[in-house]
Amino acid sequence: MRGAVRSVGRALHFPLTGPARGIRKATHAHGAGESGLGKLIELHGVNGAGDVMITVALASTVFFSVPTDEARGRVALYLGITMAPFTLLAPVIGPLLDRLPHGRRAAMAGAMLARAFLALILAGAVSTGSIELYPAALGVLVASKAYGVVRSAVVPRLLPPRFSLVKANSRVTLGGLLATGVAAPVGAGLQTLGPRWPLYGAFVIFVVGTFLSFTLPPKVDSAKGEDTALLAADEEHLHGPHLKPVKRPGLRTVGPAVTHALGANASLRCLSGFLIFFLAFLLREHPMSGQSAAVSLGIVAVSAGVGNACGTAVGAWLRSRAPEVIIVTVVACVLGAAITAAIFFSAAVVACLAAVAGFAQALAKLSLDALIQRDVPELVRTSAFARSETLLQVSWVFGGAVGIVLPLNGALGLSIGATIVAVGWLGTVRGLIASARHGGPAHTRVT
Repeated sequence: MRGAVRSVGRALHFPLTGPARGIRKATHAHGAGESGLGKLIELHGVNGAGDVMITVALASTVFFSVPTDEARGRVALYLGITMAPFTLLAPVIGPLLDRLPHGRRAAMAGAMLARAFLALILAGAVSTGSIELYPAALGVLVASKAYGVVRSAVVPRLLPPRFSLVKANSRVTLGGLLATGVAAPVGAGLQTLGPRWPLYGAFVIFVVGTFLSFTLPPKVDSAKGEDTALLAADEEHLHGPHLKPVKRPGLRTVGPAVTHALGANASLRCLSGFLIFFLAFLLREHPMSGQSAAVSLGIVAVSAGVGNACGTAVGAWLRSRAPEVIIVTVVACVLGAAITAAIFFSAAVVACLAAVAGFAQALAKLSLDALIQRDVPELVRTSAFARSETLLQVSWVFGGAVGIVLPLNGALGLSIGATIVAVGWLGTVRGLIASARHGGPAHTRVT
């Protein structure tokens, strides 16, 4: 009798415990469980799921819920009120986190908890259309970037044996993408019940993430003596114990690879912001042949998402490849795709461009993270990530602003997009190739 009861109990629990064990087995494979990287992958999945719930709720509120002739002004207002102030607040994130050298788990938990409460505020704002929507959305963005900065800084402390930094970053990012893919349809289903429900779902997810943050290994808090990264070595001098000037480490003191990689990534991020807003309005006015505006936008969005996932997956299989070579190659591919799309403008070519751009952006960002983790001293690495994220966000905002104001002419718009990528690629290719030939600065693997 007891055996039968146990069998029934196991059968009832398997639909829940079975997938959970499968996820745990995948995230903890190849030594990730022992090093603690597996727990970070799971935490990043929770982060991605919560963010996509908020994105679903805000997208329907800010863009899709208004007519085309009103959408442009309303989206521009959202961009100005939320994104632009972030470019001023983001530089504060790095120095603030630098004051918490032993509190990275607490910082990640705080970013999760802040978004949980902001999701509740947004739940009230989306129903009434109150002005609270915009500052709350700004708060979500800042908290999300703060989490991302800390997450990137702790990856080197959790590397399993024989893991490259690009591969570790891609494993974490891929976990977030998979969770996003699962949560997106769930959020869309909740949206059918009402605009508040995806935000309630985000609240629950972020509360779970708050507790999961403290399950990370204590070694993520082991850094001592961190300082603020400068953009140049001669920007500031400190006095040592004998009142002698001592240079504070800066991004340029570790070689040009990081700054050139950041420039190349900025061009891709600028193109991303441009394509999102330009194609959103272009396809609403001129949808793909035989398709509605919503379906046309969905095809391009899915193409970009698939490309991003493929780029992350490719990064997961890379071993010790030179990040500089990866960046040069993928940006060149995007440049070629953008030029082709401008010359042979069509719905299919635009979808291909979105896929290539998503692929390149994912792989280039993974390579940039690897260069920062490789070349930037640990005592300034958190601030370096904050500064890089700030520049990338500014680039995205600039690209989005250009996409909003341009005339809705496909060939003209994609020519502008190709020009953006060409400027970034031509300005960084020589420096990145030179760095790859010299093998980059000498460095020590962080564990």
